[in-house]
Amino acid sequence: MLDGMKSMQRKLLWGMVGGGQNSQIGSAHRIGAGLDGFFEFAAGALDVVPERGREFAMLHGISPERAYGDWREMLERERGLPPGERLDLVTVATPNSTHFEIAQAFLNEGYHVLCEKPLTTTVEDAEKLVQTSLERNRILAVNYGYTGYPMVRQARAMVKAGDLGAVRVVVAEFAHGSHADAADADNPRVRWRYDPAQAGVSSVLADTGLHALHMACYVIGRRVAKIAADFASCVGGRVLEDDAMATLRFTGGEVGRLWASAVAVGQTHGLTLRVFGERGGLRWSQEQPNQLAWTPLGQPTQILERGAGGLAPEANRASRITVGHVEGMLPAFANIYADLAAEIRRRETAGDAAPVAVEYPTGEDGLHTLEVVHAAAESARRGGTWIDFGTHRPAS
Repeated sequence: MLDGMKSMQRKLLWGMVGGGQNSQIGSAHRIGAGLDGFFEFAAGALDVVPERGREFAMLHGISPERAYGDWREMLERERGLPPGERLDLVTVATPNSTHFEIAQAFLNEGYHVLCEKPLTTTVEDAEKLVQTSLERNRILAVNYGYTGYPMVRQARAMVKAGDLGAVRVVVAEFAHGSHADAADADNPRVRWRYDPAQAGVSSVLADTGLHALHMACYVIGRRVAKIAADFASCVGGRVLEDDAMATLRFTGGEVGRLWASAVAVGQTHGLTLRVFGERGGLRWSQEQPNQLAWTPLGQPTQILERGAGGLAPEANRASRITVGHVEGMLPAFANIYADLAAEIRRRETAGDAAPVAVEYPTGEDGLHTLEVVHAAAESARRGGTWIDFGTHRPAS
């Protein structure tokens, strides 16, 4: 994969804010960023407890001089480094409510930024981040990491190539049962997700549901134009929803159904996508990521296998091992980092990236999904009425 990039000599320098020892997502970023050898883990402020963060950073090979106690110290001390030692990319993997301040600060200092989702907790802050990235000519990416799966990119390529004809209906789900036990009410890893001060206007839709929402937009190449939603708090005492259902209309007239839940007992992870067009349908599940079910109109269902012959270049580029072997979430994250490396290299050399090289979710994607979540929350408050927020943003 990306053999031409691997011939480059200089490794890109990567830093991380958050994602420390107790993080649910930090290790996936570290493995993903390092998998292809494009990035060197050079600096970090990894924990809210300064000494614990420094120790954890040094445990992962960061020099003591670049193992920081907090992100402000990191920003201040990294600012003075010469170009050859300057970070090329900073990942923000902190609690949702801190994303804006940290990402904005690093963008303003001229760093490329990959931010965990959601991009921010408010549409206004997301708009500011996108504007800053444009003004500073910096990459702003959002970690919708599941779009790194090869067969998701195969689905996107098939829709773009017209294999399905006009898309009619998209059904996206991210429903799990991890928060179904009311006894977990005081578990700090669960509690913050239902606190508006930390999570924003939505819990499960803004958490797991964002992935399903973005994947629907990503695969069919459309934005959402309007939404009608119903939120429910099935476990007593939760301020924010633990189950959400929404009906969507996309900018091309396509119909969307979106379900996000944290109380779906019996579902382990529950991320699935189905796309139905006039000439065929696609079905993908993240728990069986190597297979994409393709049903041409009037024909039997075919199972397209990751790594097999006949797939689109976008899918082949995202595969690392031969057919029959499982590729999972960590290589999917690595594909996001590989995309970012390709774009950073392109900008460095003022060259042209290959058409399939830049598939990462953008800041504009992060902004759009927040617009949809806030519209959904407003719709739910109004009893499920339609909220139309326009078609002014282009598809990615």
